[in-house]
Formats: sequence, C-alpha cells, structure tokens
Amino acid sequence: MPSGVAREYGIPAARLREAISVLLVVVAIGTVGYRLIQGWSWLDSLYMTVITLATVGFRETGPLTTAGQVFTIGLITVGIATGAWALSAAVDLLIGEDLSGAVARRRMQREIDRLRNHYVICGFGRMGKEIASDLARRKLPIVVVEDNPEQIPLLQSTGYPFVEGDATSDLVLRAAGVERAKGLVAVAASDPVNVFIVLTARGLNPKLYIVARSVLLENEEKLRRAGADRVVSPYVIGGHRMAAAVLHPAVADFLEMTMHGDGLQLELADARVAASSPIAGRTLAESGIRSAYGVNVVAIRKTGRTLMQPTPDTTIAPDDTLIVVGTQQQIDDFVRVAMGGEAS
Repeated sequence: MPSGVAREYGIPAARLREAISVLLVVVAIGTVGYRLIQGWSWLDSLYMTVITLATVGFRETGPLTTAGQVFTIGLITVGIATGAWALSAAVDLLIGEDLSGAVARRRMQREIDRLRNHYVICGFGRMGKEIASDLARRKLPIVVVEDNPEQIPLLQSTGYPFVEGDATSDLVLRAAGVERAKGLVAVAASDPVNVFIVLTARGLNPKLYIVARSVLLENEEKLRRAGADRVVSPYVIGGHRMAAAVLHPAVADFLEMTMHGDGLQLELADARVAASSPIAGRTLAESGIRSAYGVNVVAIRKTGRTLMQPTPDTTIAPDDTLIVVGTQQQIDDFVRVAMGGEAS
C-alpha cells in the first residue's frame, strides 16, 4: 500500500552545499588571479572579484591589462554559471519539499478515493499502530487519520495511506473515505475526542461498524449512545489477561503462541451463513466443516442467543453466525463458503 513518494531532504541541501563550495573556490581563484595579474592588494583583488561575480557594475579598482580583461571575462562566465547553480539549489531547498509533498498527497488521495470496504483508523498512537499492523498483515485495506505532526514521518515510513487532520471533522473523514468504509476504529488520545469521532462518523455513514476505545469505564455508555457498535476498554482487557496469566500461565502461553507467535497463527473469526451456502440447513456433523475447511466451530450465534460448544447435531440455519478458529487462509476459505461462494 504505497503512501506516495517522500522527497529526501538531503538531496537539495547537498546540492546547495556543493554550489556554495564551488562559489567560494571561484572567489578564491579570482582574488589570487587579480593579485598575480594586476598586482593589486589582497583587499582590492577580493573587492574586484566580488563586484565582478555579482555583476553590480561598481567602479573598478584600477585599469585592467589585456590579461586582466581576459581573466575577468572568464571569471564572469564561471561566476554566472555557479551563481545560477547556487540559486537553483536554494530555491529547490526552500520550496521543493512543499511541491514534492503536494504531489505525494494528491497521489495518496487518489489511492484513498479508489478504496471500498476499507477500515479507517483514527489515531496512530501505540494502539493505533498495533491495529494498523494487524489489519495490514491480513492484507485488509486501511486508511489512518492522524493530526499529530510528529507522527507523520512515521506514517510515511510505514506506507499506510493516511489523511493528516482532525478526525472529528466531516471533511477529514470524507477524505479518508468513511462513506465507503466497512469499519472505523476510534483510538484517539482521549474519550471526548473519541465521542466526537464516533458522532461524526455515524452521521456520515449510518451503516459503518464502529469500534471505539474507552479510557474511563464511565464513558463507555456515552460512546455507545454516540453510535459506537462496540466499546473496548484496554485496561479491563489487560487486567483480565494479566489475571489469566497469573492463574493459568500455561494457557496464557499457549494462547500467545498460537494467536500471536511467529509460527502457525490461529485466528478467531465470525462467518455469517447465507441461505445459498451449502452448509445452510445441515447439522455440524453433516456439514463436514472441520474436515473440509480445517476450522473448528466454537460457538453459533442465533437470533437472541449464543450456543457455546455446539453439539454435532446442532443445525446451521441461514443468518446464523458461526464463531470459528483456524489459520487465516482456512478462515478466508470458510467465510467464502458460508457466504455462498466457493473455497479457493
């Protein structure tokens, strides 16, 4: 997911340094040349060199010999070329970055405008970075919204498409394609900001699935009323995990290894069953889900209830949501089948 081309600051700066160095060498050569050819003092020679290179037309230090005239012609020619080079490098250094940045932003915006069913991540702090990394690892399209200038160089280095601006603004969320997005995650630095992000996003896209972070437990209900489909408290989740690690360290190690390890990674996912799916109307045993697709069904959500550890004779009805565990590839294949398609 390219984010555009970031111009290297060091290139125009290096050109300017080279041009200035050459210009100083030309001044030194001119000073020494007038000293040797005309026999002037060092100050007069330097003065003559400077007014010659600057082409200001001030009075000459003294009459020029034929050799001095030829030397002056050469000095003016070299000086004009060197001065133009230095001026070009200076202009490139001053405004080149802005021009390059504008081109990169337009290119990135065109890329964002082409996205459909993507995920918008509002906030690129520690949690936002982890969310973006997880979604990118699953090859899901994402757009990051961030208003902290200190985070922009990091965003550029990741390659994630991003919009720099306030995520509570309609214009910024529209630029991130929230009206075409599948989901939005609000992980700004404070609960009040997350509430405004949720309100704005919900107004722009009533069908958007919104997950918001709540720092304080008392703000969870406010976020739900604002329009969040799910509110997550990282402190509560972290507390549960730490308690589980103390009480059942082997289980915690196993979950960490299987869900986040470097080897085989298992995922939990949900799959809604379409009426056209080949598993609709069959029992778990008849569907052969485990043998055919490699995933394990750990729960089934039916209207108004959830069946934990469903038995083999549990019937899978259309519109049921199956909670399954498996590798990402196994889950992707099974989700396609559940939706009425075919496995890859």
